[in-house]
Amino acid sequence: MSDIVLSIPQARSARPRSAARVLRSVQTASIFIIALVIVSPLLLLVVASLKDDRFQILADMGSFRAFWVSNPTLSNYAEVGHLSGELAFGRYLINSLIILVTTVCSGLIVNSMAGFVLACGSLKGRAIILSIVIALYVIPQESIIMPLVIMVSRAGMSDTFAVQIVPWVASPLYIFLFYQFFAQLPKELLEAAEIDGASFFRAYRSIFLPLSLPALATVSILMGIETWNQYLWPILVTQTDYARPIAVAIATFFGQDSIYWDRAMAASVLMMTPILGLYLAFQRWFVSSFIGSAVKG
Repeated sequence: MSDIVLSIPQARSARPRSAARVLRSVQTASIFIIALVIVSPLLLLVVASLKDDRFQILADMGSFRAFWVSNPTLSNYAEVGHLSGELAFGRYLINSLIILVTTVCSGLIVNSMAGFVLACGSLKGRAIILSIVIALYVIPQESIIMPLVIMVSRAGMSDTFAVQIVPWVASPLYIFLFYQFFAQLPKELLEAAEIDGASFFRAYRSIFLPLSLPALATVSILMGIETWNQYLWPILVTQTDYARPIAVAIATFFGQDSIYWDRAMAASVLMMTPILGLYLAFQRWFVSSFIGSAVKG
């Protein structure tokens, strides 16, 4: 009798454990499927870039052979990596790196200073200015791009590196991100700096800016991706290959007569590598910034 009484609770406790095990298995399988869907285009891109026959790449599409290469070769990377010549893809890559580094570095300085002044400065009409900044972010970029093209053309900036950097250094979104970060820091930091005789700019440079690593990392990655993927603006303001970025260069592989899938795949991998390196370099602060925003939100 006692054995029967003891067996009933054991059966009841085994049922929830079994249900939890099934739930964990379903969650693991779901995560695996989602990861496979996300990674598969990337894997297909890398594998296709190692094939030397563009017709074979097309023939393999739609089957599992697209994810396998029997004789991998780096010839596509060698062809598109030249700094001069017909392809000259290396030159476009260097152009993009110059535009990326200059825009991000300038953007971090300008946007962080603007956010610091709005958050900690004694600016009159700060609420109105902040409202205007947020309103500017809502306006679609495409709606102002044609007047902007006319302005830079009249200023003689067409077909230069400056025309791809200067208009995009200051951004309402990044000013607002820095404003939010600096506004959350204790005001006592600024008061202590003023008591020690530090100027407003010295407090920004020596105290607030070193504390804003998560915001700097977040803006660096977001601004880097936005700058790196610019396509419409370089098409409109450049006429020669002198300062054209890599995103425009990839379009040259898709001609009217033929499409060079092998070279386009290799060029896409090269285009992806620097921005992936930027993310990996700032990943720790980028993730902590998003987690912190989610917890505070």
